[in-house]
Amino acid sequence: MPAELLIPVSSLFSFLAVVARMAGAVFFLPIPAFRGAAPAPKIILVLALALVLLPCWPVVRPPDGRLESSGLLAWLAALLAAEAAFGLCAGVTVALINETFVMGVQILSMQAGYSYASLIDPQTQADSGVLPVLAQLLASLLFLAAGLDRQVLAAFALSLKTVPPGSFLLSAQWSAKLIAASGGMLELAMRLALPIVALLFLVDLALALLGRIDNQMQLLTLAFPAKMLVSMFVLAASIPLFPALYKLAAGRALELFAGLVAPGG
Repeated sequence: MPAELLIPVSSLFSFLAVVARMAGAVFFLPIPAFRGAAPAPKIILVLALALVLLPCWPVVRPPDGRLESSGLLAWLAALLAAEAAFGLCAGVTVALINETFVMGVQILSMQAGYSYASLIDPQTQADSGVLPVLAQLLASLLFLAAGLDRQVLAAFALSLKTVPPGSFLLSAQWSAKLIAASGGMLELAMRLALPIVALLFLVDLALALLGRIDNQMQLLTLAFPAKMLVSMFVLAASIPLFPALYKLAAGRALELFAGLVAPGG
């Protein structure tokens, strides 16, 4: 007789809860072209991450312990919604790291004249500036090079113990921390972009003064090439500083993530 595979119902509920938690976070993973990928790789990745966390799966049972209860489906839907909400909060926290660099480069992209050149954004499949796309790719490489993927996965494993499935509630205290962290990321993006923007302003001012001195000099046609060239040289010189800035942004995001997975949120 063929062997029967018996799976406890509590293990099935645990699997569904972990899958829902991971699916919410995977949506915001800073992987190039991941959002526009086919559904099959996303589902496989979510299932693989859930199976990796198998030793940390908690025991999940209905509150009354009876499977024939009429409220079982409602309880399961509420459980999966809460787990997906936890995953979305965690994903937004991790996505803030890369968005810092994309926002900073987007600020200076318009001033440098690169907004006229566009590429297909691998995340949204829409037209985007050249510099934001390059910054997004660089930040994604730094995310993997810094080993943040392993730290995030370890934090998820810890969250299954500190925030068991069905116990997550979005607190006002953590929401305030998220708003403050978003402001800090905006500050870091401005600090990244403003020195180059100020330098481009000096280029505009110098060309304007030269045009004022000699009205016969047609310097307007030189403005965009000069600004694009200056911004490219400054960005190339600033690349060695990106890992340190990324480490600073990642530290803030991981601190916020630690507050999310802490007992009680």
